[in-house]
Amino acid sequence: MIEALQFEFFRNAVIAGVLTGIACGIIGALVVVNRIVFIGGGIAHAAYGGIGLAIFLGISPLLGAMGFTVAVTLVLALLTVKNKERVDTAIGLIWATGMAFGVILIDLTPGYNVDLMSYLFGSILAIPSSNIWLLLMVNVVIFGFLWYFYRDILAMSYDEEFGITINVPVKGLYFLMLLLTAVTIVLVIRLVGLILVIALLTIPPFIAERSTSSLSRMIMLSSALSVIFILAGLALSYSFNLTSGATIILVASFAFAVHYVLRAVRKG
Repeated sequence: MIEALQFEFFRNAVIAGVLTGIACGIIGALVVVNRIVFIGGGIAHAAYGGIGLAIFLGISPLLGAMGFTVAVTLVLALLTVKNKERVDTAIGLIWATGMAFGVILIDLTPGYNVDLMSYLFGSILAIPSSNIWLLLMVNVVIFGFLWYFYRDILAMSYDEEFGITINVPVKGLYFLMLLLTAVTIVLVIRLVGLILVIALLTIPPFIAERSTSSLSRMIMLSSALSVIFILAGLALSYSFNLTSGATIILVASFAFAVHYVLRAVRKG
């Protein structure tokens, strides 16, 4: 992998991988600890529908997907803000419809031949420098949100009723968290793909949650694991000429399996 760093495209991929890992590690930790992983999956598939709509309308896929996904996320937030566990049917509908909507619109776009696999598994090795700056800005916003609202997020995540009694803006924080999730997903979906976005939002936080005793440590470990999985996947994909996104997913899945087995052995 060291020799691959002489190529600019691979250096960009490594930088983008680190920034993506940090962003997905933080957002994923918040998603997992608030038990809204299914909502994150719905947002990710809605982003795919937004990409299809943007291509059909002939506008920038990034801008189109951002607008469409934010709109869908606001609807999801309104549906789930009072009861995060009883709207699985609506989320499942959005999950399936978003994906199908994007595929059909791309099919209906005249003269456009898109590689759907690039949106499923991404093309992190083809990332331009402009996207790296966007990822950097998103990381700054996420860090700012986490730093300013950390105690409120802690109360909302572990004891929402207590948070309300001490005047924590639970509903506002919930909306902001989902919006940051939507923005993060839209920015990284073209780089690492729809499947990897969902994997990074679930596997590292899941491992971190069961290996730490505080939200701050969970966030740090989740981000570190995400970065490690991405860099390891990039190294293996370069060494064995494999698809980067799929390799990263397999690395994360293997780590999850090892973690699960070790926990089972410890419990006897």
